[in-house]
Amino acid sequence: MRRGSRGFTLIELLIVVAVLGIVAAIAIPNLLNAIDRSKQKRTMVDMRCIGTAVESYAVEFNVYPSAGDIQTLADVTTNVVPVYVKVLPLRDGWQNDFYVSSTPEGYTIASGGKDGGGLAGVVWGPFQEFENPIVLIGGQFAAWPEGSQQ
Repeated sequence: MRRGSRGFTLIELLIVVAVLGIVAAIAIPNLLNAIDRSKQKRTMVDMRCIGTAVESYAVEFNVYPSAGDIQTLADVTTNVVPVYVKVLPLRDGWQNDFYVSSTPEGYTIASGGKDGGGLAGVVWGPFQEFENPIVLIGGQFAAWPEGSQQ
């Protein structure tokens, strides 16, 4: 090979690939964490939207939309869509169904969290894991994410 030839040597290419690998190893976990945080926040916003629609219904009719336990949002949807909310979110940020319960005096809306594992092991108050359920009771969060998540 001539000394004056242009191009990259094998060592230079390996160094570039190694640097890109290191940057990717640092960036990907942070990106995944940010995606999960955004899904958590979206879930909380959707829960507030449902709660606001249910509260609006209760203000007008002096009773919450459906008495007894509600297994899905379908029972609530017939009462609040399209008068109080145009489209009612039916799934959380991780595409799991919301858990809903309603009595004539109040309501509870919950998300099972990242793993969709139900409401067993609810950490009441603030928590820092993506797998923990998020719970809204009567318009106030009783279990919610706070701080840096893991």
